[in-house]
Amino acid sequence: MADTVKATQTVIKKYANRRLYHTGTSTYVTLEDLATMVQNGEDFVVYDARAGDDITRSVLTQIIFEQENKAGAENLLPVAFLRQLIRFYGDSMRTMVPSFLEFSMANFAKDQDGLREKFAHSFGPAAFQNAIEQSVRTNMNFFGDAMKMFTGFAPPVAGAQPPAPPTAPAAYAGGELDDLKRQMLEMQQRLEALAKK
Repeated sequence: MADTVKATQTVIKKYANRRLYHTGTSTYVTLEDLATMVQNGEDFVVYDARAGDDITRSVLTQIIFEQENKAGAENLLPVAFLRQLIRFYGDSMRTMVPSFLEFSMANFAKDQDGLREKFAHSFGPAAFQNAIEQSVRTNMNFFGDAMKMFTGFAPPVAGAQPPAPPTAPAAYAGGELDDLKRQMLEMQQRLEALAKK
């Protein structure tokens, strides 16, 4: 167990009574505490205290479940996405899904701050949400195209349609919009290039 832990990772042990023990601070923690650690960029690994098995994936999944079920919380995972994800579990191309999701999330995380600032400044908060939804649809379309190359058919994506560019308010004009369009076009070209590999 210890030899697979990175030096930067905190070890969390899960006991039979479902309690989670933070070995770094010698305290018991909750799923909420672990969610905060993830949001703060802290890396951890969770082991079953009795068997010694790495159960990090199932604990992270529990955290997502808890976050999605919080009263009054905005859900991140659309129902259509969840249905499609479940379909992939039985699909022969399921091995491609983790790397696609990792790639999409890494690119989104890398570009989100710049996009958020530009959209909020140029179009207001609603435009950023629309751009994110369009980005997700575009990524799913790229993934469908990649699936076609291997299987000759694309998985159905509920509600997926080609993204339409956000429209700027009539009063807005200037180089920032052109710069934003150029950055989005470059991002789309990178995704297309990766989908062709």
